[in-house]
Amino acid sequence: MTKDEFSKSKLPDTPGVYFFLGPRKNILYIGKATSLKNRVRSYFVHDIDEKRSQLIEKMVSEAVSVEFTKTDSVLEALILETNLIRTHKPYYNTRSKDDKSYNHLVITNEEFPRVLVVRGKDLTEKFDKDEIKYEFGPFPSGMLFKEALKIIRKLFQFYDTKSPLDLQKSKLAKGKIDFNRQIGLYPDKQTKSEYARTIRHIKLFFEGKKGQVVKELEKEMMKLAKLQKFEEAQAVKRRIFALNHIQDISLIKDESRIYRDEKRIRIEAYDVAHLQGDDMVGVMTVVEGGEVEKSQYRKFKINNFTKANDTGALKEMFERRIAHTDWSLPQLIVVDGSTPQKKVVESILRRNNLVIPVVAVVKDDKHNPTRLIGQKNIINLHKLSILLANAESHRFAITYHREKRRKKLKS
Repeated sequence: MTKDEFSKSKLPDTPGVYFFLGPRKNILYIGKATSLKNRVRSYFVHDIDEKRSQLIEKMVSEAVSVEFTKTDSVLEALILETNLIRTHKPYYNTRSKDDKSYNHLVITNEEFPRVLVVRGKDLTEKFDKDEIKYEFGPFPSGMLFKEALKIIRKLFQFYDTKSPLDLQKSKLAKGKIDFNRQIGLYPDKQTKSEYARTIRHIKLFFEGKKGQVVKELEKEMMKLAKLQKFEEAQAVKRRIFALNHIQDISLIKDESRIYRDEKRIRIEAYDVAHLQGDDMVGVMTVVEGGEVEKSQYRKFKINNFTKANDTGALKEMFERRIAHTDWSLPQLIVVDGSTPQKKVVESILRRNNLVIPVVAVVKDDKHNPTRLIGQKNIINLHKLSILLANAESHRFAITYHREKRRKKLKS
């Protein structure tokens, strides 16, 4: 799709969800927008490959048209986008991504259900199937999802305690619940049926059925008014107004900044350690959201080389890493070295039809970083995380190499 072809599309300056469609009206990509007009226009710039990725550039070139669905708010656009991606699984939304590190919303199957934020990888590890009543997601943007939940909490008060409510026996636990009730985070004391109705409304809202929630609340308001329970009817009226006029100013910001500041980017860094070719090892370290994830670090014994060959060892290690389809894929890869190391990884990515940017960290004789090789916009956005991941890979590789040598000397 060209810029001229796009100019014929009359997109409104309102929140909503947009669809890039292929030749057979197949959905290539789904996205959300504060302004449909401005957001879709941002795909038709000369440096889209640098601002977004080569994958998105390819998607735009394959698209033949753009369609859209308007929403009443950015919050509803965020939820609708997630539901549609989950349903249609567009190629360019799911390509080179793994939702195991993304947030999901879980409603537990308990007497007083809890509404919890759970990482994808923890869905099956921490919960049995019968412990989850409803589940929504994944939500790729952790920052936006947290802001969205703050807004939703003003509309529907819910429990999010670490353990079920009936297990909150201690005075401290009960005190925390009472305090959260006082500040409006938790519901006022409700019957089981009253709270069940709130949970139902949260479920409907996350299914994109706000209209149904409003209709049910309008019926409830009329019923209360007939019973002359005017204060309660007024409270329901205020909730209806809040739903029809969602205050989501915190979500209405420059969308390029949202993508630039995305906190959940996963960076994998690789390094090799040896002593003149002896006891060669390789490691992978992970930095996610600017923080190290040591539980996801991995060690690799290098089997194919007995002499110093850093690029060969990196190739062996990275090929074995890519074979692990059960591991989350990164959004950025960092290698210790220069252009040769960068090209080795990029060739393996191409062979596996993966489009993931690679940055090489060049060092001086004292192993201090002197320059970074890669896409400038990515380096500028994530420089600190790149250097952190690289420093961790060097430290971890040296530690692993020393451990291996000690064991060898003891044997």
